[in-house]
Amino acid sequence: MTDLAVLSLSPEADAAPLPRLVRMREFGVGKASSVRISVVTGAILIGLWWGASELHLASHLFLPTPTEVINAAISVFKDGYANASLWEHVSASVSRILVAAAIAVVLGVPIGLLMGLSRWAKGVFDAPIEFYWPLPPLAYLPLMIIWLGIGEASKITLLALAMFAPIVLSAQAGVRSVTQERVNAALSLGATRWQLMREVVLPSALPEILTGARIALGIGWGTLVAAELIAATRGIGYLIMSASQFLATDVVFVGIGIIAACAFAFSFAMRALERWLVPWKGQS
Repeated sequence: MTDLAVLSLSPEADAAPLPRLVRMREFGVGKASSVRISVVTGAILIGLWWGASELHLASHLFLPTPTEVINAAISVFKDGYANASLWEHVSASVSRILVAAAIAVVLGVPIGLLMGLSRWAKGVFDAPIEFYWPLPPLAYLPLMIIWLGIGEASKITLLALAMFAPIVLSAQAGVRSVTQERVNAALSLGATRWQLMREVVLPSALPEILTGARIALGIGWGTLVAAELIAATRGIGYLIMSASQFLATDVVFVGIGIIAACAFAFSFAMRALERWLVPWKGQS
């Protein structure tokens, strides 16, 4: 096993100034006030949108009013759009995201852990991951079509590739964050390599892995429209692209809002999972 990160502990650490977050809490800047600020900011943005559309600063063809978007949302909810109901569009997209996320986690977490533990694994996997990770998904979308056709395999593979790299890199960073003191303590108590991995490395890396999974899901939702360009007949991305072809901007706004709502729900679920699995995260 290769060397892990070593944290230097100094006597000056206790005398160090409080973190900025703690100091801000002392002045009463807490969670409740930040939520109120977010609500007020959202209300201001909606007000600016309403004002710009009502003052005809832009044509309603390009910037519909909030009322028009709400009416379009009600129409899509009742009657569907593009030969499918709203539920069929949402369920198709969610199923693709979930399958791709499962593939990315199952493959990415072990590879990331190996890269953090072994220089050989890092040398093998680091170059291809660093090569394709900065590329936008649309860059390798044609390859997915050529190699896998226009079925579900190419869509899921595109989403899985988009989510794979952040999960691998977060798992690797999690391993690197394990202190040498914890490793030495476990070894001195007679822990085997498997026990060391299961009881020390994985729990210590889990916060980073969950954070990477949350980021990966956000990237997956951002890639959804590109994935559903591939001969899709269902999905939120397909709904948006179909509406854009007919200049139905209000329906495009509805689709964007649905993606944002789904992404927020996934992020909220991941945060709840973090609080359950790693309640010690952020505590010293």
